[in-house]
Amino acid sequence: MLTAGICRWLHRQGVKVAPFKAQNMSNNSAVVLGPDGRGGEIGRAQAMQAAACGIAPDLRFNPVLLKPGSDLSSQVVLLGEAVDTITADTFRSLRPRLAETAYAALAELREAYDVVICEGAGSPAEINLRDGDYVNMGLARQARLPTIVVGDIDRGGVFAAMFGTLALLNPADQALLAGFVVNKFRGDRGLLAPGLEMLRQLTGRPTYGVLPWALDLWLDAEDSLAYGRVLGRPAAPHGTEWLDVAVIRLPRISNATDVEALATEPGVRVRLTVEPAELAAADLVVLPGSKSTVADLTWLRETGLADAVAAHAAAGRPLLGICGGFQMLARAIHDPVESGQGSVPGLGLLPIEITFDPRKTVRPSVGSAAGDLPVRGYEIHHGYVSAADPELSPLLHEVGGAVEGAIHGVVHGTHWHGTFESDEFRRWFLTRVARLAGRTGFRVAPGNSFAAAREGTLDLLGDLVEEHLDTTALWRLIESGPPADLPFVPPGVPPR
Repeated sequence: MLTAGICRWLHRQGVKVAPFKAQNMSNNSAVVLGPDGRGGEIGRAQAMQAAACGIAPDLRFNPVLLKPGSDLSSQVVLLGEAVDTITADTFRSLRPRLAETAYAALAELREAYDVVICEGAGSPAEINLRDGDYVNMGLARQARLPTIVVGDIDRGGVFAAMFGTLALLNPADQALLAGFVVNKFRGDRGLLAPGLEMLRQLTGRPTYGVLPWALDLWLDAEDSLAYGRVLGRPAAPHGTEWLDVAVIRLPRISNATDVEALATEPGVRVRLTVEPAELAAADLVVLPGSKSTVADLTWLRETGLADAVAAHAAAGRPLLGICGGFQMLARAIHDPVESGQGSVPGLGLLPIEITFDPRKTVRPSVGSAAGDLPVRGYEIHHGYVSAADPELSPLLHEVGGAVEGAIHGVVHGTHWHGTFESDEFRRWFLTRVARLAGRTGFRVAPGNSFAAAREGTLDLLGDLVEEHLDTTALWRLIESGPPADLPFVPPGVPPR
């Protein structure tokens, strides 16, 4: 979020700026068209940062994307294309290739843009991972980047974290670390001042600013762990009744941002849950995307959530499945690819069958719903509908005439992500849900715009940077690089 804020600040100054994250680990991805016209994936955070720069997303903004499929393995997406599935052991042998690709992507961006703002990943003080690192200090060393450590004070222990991060770096890495930023501060800034001065005396480095906690920063979260139980700050209803949406927080949830657009609607309360009892009171239950459809379907059954989902639909209350969640609603799933389990029964709430293909569908999607309502979205999946009841009604129509998704009574499903960012479709769908759920007093707000909400978030990030960071000092770092003669803080780690 801070990277996006700095990007928006620079964009406002007329600077041609781009974001960069050498490696992201997230199942929240965005589809980007590559130079050959084919769709590829980058971290959704980098797509959001590109919007802050006022530019289209580029595969080079996130050259390496790791998409966890389990606690021990991840799919590797290199410059947008899935190339391998790796474990911690096999990742070591692949890392030189990934580093070379990341370094080349950054070099190209630095030629094409005035400024590139690089986001790290995890912590630069993960000394167990320093060998072969190309994301944090390894990247900074290779490209000689001035570096700022950002501390999340809301989690506590921020002074120890920032000092300890610096003190665990070797001398060459420390020579690039120019200072600190404190993030998510609540309260009287004066109470923090003595600690910031002591940190400067101990490290010889300034704190470039203290960013306040901002309640309205929740759109385009990096992953579902950034969410609380309720998304955003639900506005009062436009009509007389609220609409309650329960989203199941799957263990391997992907593209959880699909439901954020619903949460921008006045009178719509969107909450994530893992409790079967919480589905009973919901007007709409959403099964979101999953990186591991069969594994998460097994989890649904083990936790009792599968029974709660079926009971919700049997009671005549609307249900929606998106991508992996859509696949779970099928009668059967044939998966020799992702899980390797072959044929397994689905929830049986849609009269379809799903088959997984080794080739991954990654593309933007354009179509319509309910006759002529425009809908845009994107697809990222291995599974496809291989059999369907011929009487089944589609949810969407793709440009060109192909049907997409399904409506079967109160059960809805689609492979398309991002559809609720299309305002007219979102309003139609919520109106339909309210009718099916018996919420006759619910009304959509006709002028509500998701695009405007996203721009408002990016502008707020830019405002926070301009108001609370020492932007003059940031300019010096951008123009001149790391300050000379930054002191070494012991003990450090052995030089590399």
